[in-house]
Amino acid sequence: MTELLLLACILALVLINVPIALALAIAAVIAIIATQGLASLPNVPIVLYSGATSFPLIAIPLFILAGAIMNTSGISRRLVEFCSAALGFMRGALAQVNVVTSMFFAEISGSAVADVAATGSVLIPAMKKRGYPGPFTAAVTSSTASLAIIIPPSIPMILYAVMADASVVQLFVAGIVPGLLAGFMMMGLCHWYAVRFNWPVEDVFELRKLARTFREAFWALTLPFIILGAIFGGIVTATEGAALAVAAALFVGAVIYRELDWKHLRAAMIEGGVQTAVVMLLVASSALLGTYLTEVQVPQRLAQAITSLTSEPWLVLALLNVFFLLVGMFLHSAAAIILVVPIVMPVVLAVGIDPVHFGIIVTLNLAIGQQTPPVASVLMITCSIAKENVWDVTRANLPFIGVLLAVLLLVTYVPAVTLSLVWIFYH
Repeated sequence: MTELLLLACILALVLINVPIALALAIAAVIAIIATQGLASLPNVPIVLYSGATSFPLIAIPLFILAGAIMNTSGISRRLVEFCSAALGFMRGALAQVNVVTSMFFAEISGSAVADVAATGSVLIPAMKKRGYPGPFTAAVTSSTASLAIIIPPSIPMILYAVMADASVVQLFVAGIVPGLLAGFMMMGLCHWYAVRFNWPVEDVFELRKLARTFREAFWALTLPFIILGAIFGGIVTATEGAALAVAAALFVGAVIYRELDWKHLRAAMIEGGVQTAVVMLLVASSALLGTYLTEVQVPQRLAQAITSLTSEPWLVLALLNVFFLLVGMFLHSAAAIILVVPIVMPVVLAVGIDPVHFGIIVTLNLAIGQQTPPVASVLMITCSIAKENVWDVTRANLPFIGVLLAVLLLVTYVPAVTLSLVWIFYH
């Protein structure tokens, strides 16, 4: 009964527009006082502090800062220009450029919000100017930005690894194939639209232009190989790789491209600090709530309830997919992972599901959640940049959401899609 009241309290606070982090903390404190008394309150700040100081979490502000630096130092613009030169001969080329640029940027930032901020402000006006429908333009920008949390490095994967006690590096490796698969399927969908609506060829392919843009974007293109190569090669941990991403972005932006001055760096640091504060407040408050739920054995009771119904992994995964799709519609990805993953992990482990495999399933569910109202964090930001109606963009976005759902089903029931590279490199 207490757990239902706790959930009702959280929902009520969220519905009256209380920030999610604050809603979680308020509900947790009320529940602790109601069940354990005022004497337990001195433990609250200790749990809040310890919940936000896990070493792997240091990677989150560093990747956010790296993405913010890349937005202000000309790196994202050069990636767009190179992709345009490489793909401009195709019908609907700017839509293809949108997908490919997001895939490149995903390998650097780990954040869908950073991705849409970097590419949306450049590509959305360009696509509209060339006559692409506004809702489609916003839809393709929004959906491809969510590739940033599937293709490594990924901030939600880092959070999941901390909550589920899984390997961050193995999660990164496991995300490569699903992320690339989703990207290529979105490119195929864009091509189908281009042929159906006879969208224009942007430019004649010119080897000279391709070579020039490649030279200009060369250092930007090396960043994913430097960062991911060092992580996958065992040279650095994921947290150290995040620090390497910041150092590389600073070097390329300030020394190579010479566009990163103190003014731009200050703006990047403020942007990174604000985004980090949002995530870390969620982490701290949900750690408090998670501690309470663990003490009253909610995860264990949920595991027993589900396993009493079925012990078939495929059916458990189906139930958890539906659950996470619903959760993703109402919670931001960080909040969903921090709040829900510790509760469902006993179920996952009890039926023998690989935690790394499940981590990619969770990430894909939350990538879809970033596109599905009412919360739809990435979709809302994209609509704001594009100045388009949310529901018009949502209708245009349904085929792209369908692509993500197809990849989710494939990953769920064909584990080799996710785990084959992990088996090769780590077993």
